Amino acid sequence: MRARLRDPIFWADVTQVVKTVVAASLAWVLAVEWVGPTQSFLAPWAALLVVHSTVFRTFSQGARQVAAAVAGVLLAWSAGNLIGPDVAALAAVVFLGLLLGRSRWLEGEATTAAATALVVLTTGFSDDQHVLVDRLLDTGIGITVGLVVNVAVWPPLRRRTAIAALDDLDDRIGALLVEVADGLAGECSRDDVAGWLETTRDLDELIDRAWAMVRQARESAVLNPRRSARQLRHPEVWIVLLRHMEQAVAETRSIARTLERFLEQQREWDTDFRDGYVDAVRRGGLAIETADADGIRACRSSLDEIVARLGDADPAPELWPVYGGLVVNLVNILEAMEEVAAANPLDQPPLPILLRRRRTTGRPPG
Repeated sequence: MRARLRDPIFWADVTQVVKTVVAASLAWVLAVEWVGPTQSFLAPWAALLVVHSTVFRTFSQGARQVAAAVAGVLLAWSAGNLIGPDVAALAAVVFLGLLLGRSRWLEGEATTAAATALVVLTTGFSDDQHVLVDRLLDTGIGITVGLVVNVAVWPPLRRRTAIAALDDLDDRIGALLVEVADGLAGECSRDDVAGWLETTRDLDELIDRAWAMVRQARESAVLNPRRSARQLRHPEVWIVLLRHMEQAVAETRSIARTLERFLEQQREWDTDFRDGYVDAVRRGGLAIETADADGIRACRSSLDEIVARLGDADPAPELWPVYGGLVVNLVNILEAMEEVAAANPLDQPPLPILLRRRRTTGRPPG
């Protein structure tokens, strides 16, 4: 529970849920007060459709959803008048709602149009034009309340979630390198290597998730009136860091592939090289985990000594490509992650209850 309360993504979701509840409740109260309770459920329904995770999405995707809801109201009224409130009218509004929702203008909102028409038709149809106007007014109240709440009341800015995703990535990359070092120091098996390869695939998924978070953070700054939103419209620093971490994961996978082929050939390690390389991988992984840029640079320098000692040992010629590949991969990892470590800590805004993470992250790029 404590870890959950320290999770910035959790608090971003909680804030959005609270805003959605407030918008729906306020829309209901205003609709009942101003229009009447007949079908005032359309007000909270419209507010629910409008409140999105970003202001930009409120105006783009929310607009389509609201248009679908209005179309549903009109479909129900038209079908009820032309056919009557029976099974045929119900089938007609569902069919037309699904069909309309697949048009270019309401793409992806087929269910919204059909569901709204279905509910309006089955919860008290009336052929009175004043009732139609009241339903559209209810919908308009919901739209207005949803827009005002999402834009004016702490408009969502997804900075914290993007920072958390970036921070989690470099920790996991460092932890994987430490795991590789521990495996190489013992009896490294093919199963160990297969596990490392699987972990790199998991890291690829986390990188994709981090890219999505960065895109959402940038989107959250569009049309956002908060001052700090300006800094998120061009998050070049985050983009550079993510590309470095992508490279580090790819290089780690290359290390695992090289080890996989080495084990298949059933060759013996040069003891001095293995000891030095294992030490460098472990120290590099720990430095990456703790965002220690100086430690990463020191580890990079130690690789030159390992290569020099290897030249003196003069290993079998067929092992040079293996050792060379492992060293080059590690050098690339360290150079990529040095810049990531240097960018830490990235300042995070405080959590709603002033809890802090173990390591504060990221000043948003300016």
